[in-house]
Amino acid sequence: MARSKYGAKKITIDGNAFDSKDEGKYYEYLKKLKFQEKILNFELQPRYELRPAFEKMGKKYRKAEYVADFLIYHLDGTEEVIDVKGMATETAKLKRKLFDEKYRNLKLTWIVRSLKYSETGWIEYDELQKVRREEKKGAKNK
Repeated sequence: MARSKYGAKKITIDGNAFDSKDEGKYYEYLKKLKFQEKILNFELQPRYELRPAFEKMGKKYRKAEYVADFLIYHLDGTEEVIDVKGMATETAKLKRKLFDEKYRNLKLTWIVRSLKYSETGWIEYDELQKVRREEKKGAKNK
């Protein structure tokens, strides 16, 4: 099993390659939601252009993209872009801001695996950071 540069084990499920075990587990979770008819469908690794390719003074620059982990089609007709995160790098945070600016009508959610803080095993990254800050604050006040 190969590892990513952040130490996550790459895995394959149903012939689909995932960058981490958590990403694979979220895929299984989405399959379950689809089977239970709680979502319409989902796609793997949707791509969103953040900036087109360009040339400046003879130098060519490649386009910049945000490659998410999943795109969920909800029952109410809305779409949600999902990225399963272990850790958020500065590059990821910047790309998230660029995505949010360009795709204002499309919700981007960062998801983290957490059995401690969620009944489903999944919690939004920002919510987990908030809970951890509050716990840390509470520990300092004891």
